[in-house]
Amino acid sequence: MGDVVEMTSELGFKYSILASGSTGNSFYLETPEKKILVDAGLSGKKITSLLAEIDRDPSDLDAILVTHEHKDHIHGVGVLARKYGMDIYANEKTWQIMDSKNMLGKVDNSQKHIFSRGKLLTFGDIDIESFGVSHDAINPQFYRFMKDGKSFVMLTDTGYVSDRMAGLIENADGYLIESNHDIEILRAGSYPWSTKQRILSDQGHLCNEDGADAMIRTIGNKTKKIYLGHLSKENNIKELAYMTMENQLARADFGVGTDFKIFVTSPDTATPLTDI
Repeated sequence: MGDVVEMTSELGFKYSILASGSTGNSFYLETPEKKILVDAGLSGKKITSLLAEIDRDPSDLDAILVTHEHKDHIHGVGVLARKYGMDIYANEKTWQIMDSKNMLGKVDNSQKHIFSRGKLLTFGDIDIESFGVSHDAINPQFYRFMKDGKSFVMLTDTGYVSDRMAGLIENADGYLIESNHDIEILRAGSYPWSTKQRILSDQGHLCNEDGADAMIRTIGNKTKKIYLGHLSKENNIKELAYMTMENQLARADFGVGTDFKIFVTSPDTATPLTDI
């Protein structure tokens, strides 16, 4: 009698959006071999608390991937790296500005790694593809995670989504897409005009309508979950962001609620740990 082949459920990966918003961003992903964060834009204490919400501990993390050097994405990176000895990945220009301005504090050189924009990194049992975005940082990049035919795309902090970018990220199983602001709320709000111009520019943030347009151009028959991210507390309303995405996708004849579901993320509460 031949050996019994034990079937496992270790396909794909698990993820949680720990926090997403103008006050801080962090994304958690795990495979059987690796546990990683993308960005740690809150205090080390808050990141630890958010991980505890999904029964995870920062001491088990292998690495932090950095998208860009803005504080709401790197605030806790240095603290966590020093305390737990994990590796940090960023592209060369991002490292240069973080080091020159001492944004992370002292981090041992052995923990610093280059992950160039537009490259594919095989990290243990998962493949990670980086791609450039249009944002007012030195060299911002976001990521597509791929394992066992499954993929998840993170795309926030960009002023627009080009056709090339849309092609790179099409037909993922899940998306974290920016729905930063409602244009009318932003225009009528209290921000200085220079800040409003920055947000509305091609190097700013996606409004609700532009986030929905990006999804219309990228989702495919594999897509099951869309998370609306980086919502502004001052310039958006979560129900409005959801309604805009739902309505635009429905008008484009996508099966909202049947083929896939839409979720709104929080700046201070983790989404449930989810299998993809």
